[in-house]
Amino acid sequence: MRLICVDDEIRVLRHTVLMCQELPDIEDARGFSRAGEALEWVKGNPVDAALLDIDMPDMNGLTLAARIKEVRPDVAIIFVTAFAQFAVDSFAVHPTGYLLKPIDQEDIARELAYVRSLKTRRAAAHIAVYTFGDFEILVDGEMLSFRRAKSKELLAYLVDRHGKGVTRAQIYAALWEEGDYGHSQQKYLDVVIRSLRETLEKHGIGDIMEMKSGFLRIRPEMIDCDLYRFLDGESSAVNAYRGAYMSNYPWATFSEAGLTASRDK
Repeated sequence: MRLICVDDEIRVLRHTVLMCQELPDIEDARGFSRAGEALEWVKGNPVDAALLDIDMPDMNGLTLAARIKEVRPDVAIIFVTAFAQFAVDSFAVHPTGYLLKPIDQEDIARELAYVRSLKTRRAAAHIAVYTFGDFEILVDGEMLSFRRAKSKELLAYLVDRHGKGVTRAQIYAALWEEGDYGHSQQKYLDVVIRSLRETLEKHGIGDIMEMKSGFLRIRPEMIDCDLYRFLDGESSAVNAYRGAYMSNYPWATFSEAGLTASRDK
């Protein structure tokens, strides 16, 4: 695991870095007394976790955390501060952990173990679906390509419905937004559905989608999805959400507004 420690108190910073370096599985631990220098390092280097003081000059830890998330959304943020009153403000960037000074090595080890467990679970996912930003689906790390753009959009819509069944008419209304759902439109939608099914079956995941009594749905229990983890309140997923959800689809703006409102509570 690679991590950074940021604190304007040099003595505290050195002690924190040393405690981190002595822990097993720590590949690299670097200390920064200036937030700007830490941010530049994150821009050019992979980082798994950031231990940040909050009360710092020039750029406080809350601002630094937000900027780190803009560059690397998956970085786990652990605030380390002497002031308990900052806890409420820190919720705005949804940290993975919050430690009150003075801290010891056991405190750090506990927080990093939690970070590691989250990353391990994500890496083990057979079917990974990403909805924050643009929509993508990966199977064993390989990104799926679709012969028809509407087939991919249909899958995104089913993921957005979170396992709820939708009719063909509902699908057409969402994906095309205007026009009558007549015979020719029904035929075209059938082509889109068939194309999607063929793509999923080609990659051995055809069973994530099912049709029952005229309703089409995704089976959410079969995929690892950032949206579903967000809705379950998982801090790493909440951290990863930066206000953009399935940005390539106009119908997703309603869900995006709901996610943003939930995050900002």
